Amino acid sequence: MHIDVKICGLKTRQALDAALAGGAAYVGFVFYPPSPRALSPDEAAPLLAQARGRAKTVALTVDADTALLDAIVSRLKPDLLQFHGSETPQHVIDARKKYRIPVMKALKIGGREDIAAASAYEGAADMLLFDAKPRPGEGLGLPGGNGVTFDWRLMAGLDLTLPVMLSGGLDASNVAMAVRLSGAAAVDVSSGVESAPGVKDVKLIGEFLAAVRNLEGVPA
Repeated sequence: MHIDVKICGLKTRQALDAALAGGAAYVGFVFYPPSPRALSPDEAAPLLAQARGRAKTVALTVDADTALLDAIVSRLKPDLLQFHGSETPQHVIDARKKYRIPVMKALKIGGREDIAAASAYEGAADMLLFDAKPRPGEGLGLPGGNGVTFDWRLMAGLDLTLPVMLSGGLDASNVAMAVRLSGAAAVDVSSGVESAPGVKDVKLIGEFLAAVRNLEGVPA
């Protein structure tokens, strides 16, 4: 079973190099100023140029206004837009039509009812990302990168036509169990490969990617 990996919240050439060298299928860049992983389109431009053709580039926004989305798309031409806020299915449809770029919609999962709600995005998004819904007092209070997990068994037997990426609290020590319990064919990591919020650790990136390769039965 092949598992695609997305390393998200990249800010430096060194971290991006580690993600690309390790075989990440997706590399993500955050455009949400409250996040410690945030970049401006100008700051991100050389990184996306470095990754182009080697991995799919993902631009993550949170309830972004039109001006920011326009700047991201025109300046960076990412392969995928990731909406990590309260964007409605219609908002996703409108963005796909306007920008002609696939959209991955992130959804917060706390229980079975959140899984059921994902069906509203069938026919709207190109892909879904299931992230953990932090409980009171957990995480950093941000839309993503909180290092919090949810019950991965909720994903087993999903009745969705959309591909789903698993996120939330993953690291090299638990990604194998997360994949086994969820059945996910794609995983996303951010805080799980950091030495501090927003500071990617090259060694941890390598360990995470090696853990996924080992799960696939490919020697690290």
